[in-house]
Amino acid sequence: MAVRSARVLIWLHNDDHNFCQGAGKRLRIQQGEPDMKHGINRRGFLAASGALAGGLAFVGPTVLRAQEGGTLRFALSTYPPSFDAWTSSGTAAGTIKLLMHRTLVSYDPDGMMRGELAESWEVDESGAWIFKLRDATWHDGTPVTAEDIAWNVTEAQKPDSAAYLQGQLALITSVETPDDKTVRMVTAEPLAVLPGWFAHYNMPMIKKGEPRDTMIGAGPFKMGERDRGVSLSLTANPDYYKEGLPKLAGIEAIVYADENLRVAALDAGDVDLIEYVPWQSMAGVEENPDLNLITRDGPFMYLTFNATRAPFDNPLVRRAVAHAIKREDIVAAAFFDRGGVLAHLPIAEQSEFFNPEFKDAWNYDPDKAKELLTEAGYPDGFECTMLSTAQYGMHQSTAEVCQAYLSMIGINVQLDLPEWSSRVQKGNEGSYDLAVMGTTAANNDPDGLSNILDGSLPASFVRSYGMETPEITEAFARGRAEFDPAARKEIYRALEEAAINTVPMVGLAWRSQGYAMKNNVTGFSNLPGQLTFYSGITLEETMLG
Repeated sequence: MAVRSARVLIWLHNDDHNFCQGAGKRLRIQQGEPDMKHGINRRGFLAASGALAGGLAFVGPTVLRAQEGGTLRFALSTYPPSFDAWTSSGTAAGTIKLLMHRTLVSYDPDGMMRGELAESWEVDESGAWIFKLRDATWHDGTPVTAEDIAWNVTEAQKPDSAAYLQGQLALITSVETPDDKTVRMVTAEPLAVLPGWFAHYNMPMIKKGEPRDTMIGAGPFKMGERDRGVSLSLTANPDYYKEGLPKLAGIEAIVYADENLRVAALDAGDVDLIEYVPWQSMAGVEENPDLNLITRDGPFMYLTFNATRAPFDNPLVRRAVAHAIKREDIVAAAFFDRGGVLAHLPIAEQSEFFNPEFKDAWNYDPDKAKELLTEAGYPDGFECTMLSTAQYGMHQSTAEVCQAYLSMIGINVQLDLPEWSSRVQKGNEGSYDLAVMGTTAANNDPDGLSNILDGSLPASFVRSYGMETPEITEAFARGRAEFDPAARKEIYRALEEAAINTVPMVGLAWRSQGYAMKNNVTGFSNLPGQLTFYSGITLEETMLG
């Protein structure tokens, strides 16, 4: 089949973990079609993270590799600040990782866990996880081996690795490689949620000995030209392990920092696909017969605290803040009513782990907020600094609403609104009193909230600074070791109750996350719930009509 010259344009916005500079940049990618099967935990563990029961196998069609052709133009809201495989640098960086690299397992368009470099996985009688590798090669043509995988795990779990999942990976006591295709991960206690760690886009596998920002991966696209701050060009990997994929000849990623320009470019036909559709533009996109909008609820906005200094070292003050804010105004001001109130931990009502008795635990109640401040010793309130960013309107609008409502109970807030990279640095350093943040959990299982709630993990801008959470840390540990669904529900219920009282974060609002595209773009999916930022995985199946 001849390669067509059609081009497609996609916009990458960043999630709340991205940096964004410049406008007008490009990226390329290439093609195939899926052929995958995998085994699942034979002990019948069924978790919201997507691990399925019973050793089921999923087999997709095997077809001849066909160059569907075309270059998809993908509009990024930011140039990836880092290509480090294991650190969190935001959704734009995560999407580029999902083009170049592959994890051991991943998620299908319905959010169910599937095999990637591992074609099967199961837990043995001792509680160790066994991953069987498929035949795959790195971009340089060398085979992916068990030794490569073991090296990734042992390097990322080192205390100084700065890997996003370092704290979780540290629970793996040894990694064994019985043969070139088998990896055995041993843990001190059984870990029901371990496969989900290796589905995260911040834990891709790279070739042993390569630098962490290597462009050599095992993914569907190879990195080509890069114009820092402007664009990236990727081309299809002809030796990708999934027959028939990717379906594009290339992808051009072009940075558009201005959200209105992203929409205008899509409307004008300069791009074919955009992420982070601004909420004020969603209705217009829906009304345009030439465009398609796909939205998912899952990302959320919240507040974090610096617990190393008064007054936010006091849980009564944190609870006062939680009751002081009318969340409906955030949903209206920041998200044009494309979202919902979040007055508890970010566990969706559709989740089997949702606890209805906690739904309004942090409800708007200014009188209660004032009582809590008085009880904490601050009857006249106090002054403080709130960290957010002016780079993303949703962050600034959320901060402004919080500022207004906190002033009504005597907390006078000065906003600190640097550009995103500085906001991240200040968050990591604890250079704030309280801060606005937005993200998703690592996956749809409650354990995916550990990076936001567990104070025993290394400092990160995504969670409160210097806050000890012994009850929550212990509950996460018990939840990871428990395979029985009913027992896990009780564990996470107790965890949520502890969080409601100690307030390691304050939930504010759910938000809709949207991708928009021209009608001739097919095969791209917005993954459900907390997995929306993983949607770049479906670019391997995306086509231009």
